[in-house]
Amino acid sequence: MKSPVDGAVPKTSADSLLPAQPGAELQPTEAGNALARLMAQHVNGSTEQHRRNLSAAQQRLAALGSPAYSTTLPVQGALHLARPAFLPPDEEGQARLRRLDTSLRLIEAAFPQIGTDIEICRLTCTMLEGAWRSRALALPHEEEQQTACTCPLCRRLPTPPARTLDDYRWRQSAGRPLTVKAWPYRQEFDSVLTSGWSWARHLNDVQLDLGLRHRFEDDILVFHEYKRVIETIDTAGVTQHVEGRLAESFSTNSARALVAGLYAAHKRAADEYWLQQHHSGSVTLPQANPLGQSTYSLLQMLDCLFWHVSPDTELWQEEHLASLLLCRVIDDMTDVRVDALTGEISNFWLADIPTHTKALYAASAIAFVKYGCTPEAHHTMWNTWLMTSTIVWMGLTGRHALWFDGITDGLPPADGCPLCDLQPDPCSGILTGGTTLTIAPRATVPALSPRTAELSARCRAEHPRAWPLFDTELHAFEALHGPWYGNPESTWEILRRTYIAGVEASSASPSPDRARQIQQDAGAVGSEQFYTLYDGRTGTEDTALLAYMFGCAHPHFLWNATGHRPTSVTGDWLDG
Repeated sequence: MKSPVDGAVPKTSADSLLPAQPGAELQPTEAGNALARLMAQHVNGSTEQHRRNLSAAQQRLAALGSPAYSTTLPVQGALHLARPAFLPPDEEGQARLRRLDTSLRLIEAAFPQIGTDIEICRLTCTMLEGAWRSRALALPHEEEQQTACTCPLCRRLPTPPARTLDDYRWRQSAGRPLTVKAWPYRQEFDSVLTSGWSWARHLNDVQLDLGLRHRFEDDILVFHEYKRVIETIDTAGVTQHVEGRLAESFSTNSARALVAGLYAAHKRAADEYWLQQHHSGSVTLPQANPLGQSTYSLLQMLDCLFWHVSPDTELWQEEHLASLLLCRVIDDMTDVRVDALTGEISNFWLADIPTHTKALYAASAIAFVKYGCTPEAHHTMWNTWLMTSTIVWMGLTGRHALWFDGITDGLPPADGCPLCDLQPDPCSGILTGGTTLTIAPRATVPALSPRTAELSARCRAEHPRAWPLFDTELHAFEALHGPWYGNPESTWEILRRTYIAGVEASSASPSPDRARQIQQDAGAVGSEQFYTLYDGRTGTEDTALLAYMFGCAHPHFLWNATGHRPTSVTGDWLDG
């Protein structure tokens, strides 16, 4: 593990900033430091099997062609970076923390097995309260003039379109556009959010059946954070149900669900409190927020550790934590404008992080999507389909800016594109010892397998202008994945109305209306074809190809959605 950078708190005294007793009060700055130490204590290094599989993937790709050159870009491990100082909570924040602590103590008394989860929740909420108050009371200051970065990533950062709340009125979680039910009962769970989660769990259990696929009633999904669901679910009744089940048969994940629910309620209460202060004129929330690279990563970890439930055997594995963080980064990349408009504090593009670091995180997410397309990625952990399912879910719901903001005015050149040449990487050390991204000529296969060739032939016949690019990307995909054995019929229907439609729109005259049409139709085709991704014979194959086309293929619609143009914080109940 690499040494901490200058200014970071040394890692050697891991317990020095933890409270003397669980629940002892800490100020937000101390809580952030203690949280980082607690996380670092628990993280386990990559498994030997994971390292073997990564090496096998690299060797397989190298056999398809030797890189003529390479460029490396280092990414520092976030846990060991210095964290900013935060103001103490105001009276309302202190009251929220006291209520939280009372509930956490009750849970800990009943279920001491989850003491670590409880302390993470307590420290994260304390840090969050301080971050909100520091943001709200920040003195106006001129932004420092930064020298333009000339790295291959920063040179390609997009210029974002201006957006208002009216551009996001469709962005709700209440059922549409995934009208195909993923849940057999419980109407309040019939949403695009829980459909995506249940599908990801299905994919995970296809290869490693740990019996987690159908455990919806008593686990973390019951308590996920979105306001529509929190208001709809009888939280007290469900809590009683879970506690009763726990008394009969203890489940670590079920006990964690109680902590997750408390965190969700606390975070929502803090968000709404400061937005109300902003609306009333008591404070003026700036577009930026004081989260740095370390505090952003720590804040997102609690979300991810709870929502994306995994077996205890892999919960603290380095590669697992990296996948959780980068899944949230992908969400932030595309959600940045709506998060800014509604006052979201935990978006990395709004955080006080240098632009170059943001570009590195975005590139890390793309490199991880590529790694998730390799067969070697799916043999080490139960949760290895999380990244690939996340990007496909985003592309097929119409809720995100993947197609809306990602469509460029004119296709950028593919030759020498550093994003195309990003090598697949699980970015395991992004929280701990750091990771290194590599840019080198990508591998391609000399000939397509039969089913992939069928997709290429359809594109050539129906969309000849998009075919050369589409065919090239299929050759690059099969280098990563190997021969594809998916469903050509449903996959073609999806790609025709998403990726290929986006390519054609980018090569035509700029049209915001055309971009919006593609986004809306992406939700429609998702509604029509989402069920095919559950197919036990072809679902994982289809997911891998769609993840590549949505997240990695030129012209990089995902990357094109990373820009942010500040407007004003409006505040709204938009969820997700």
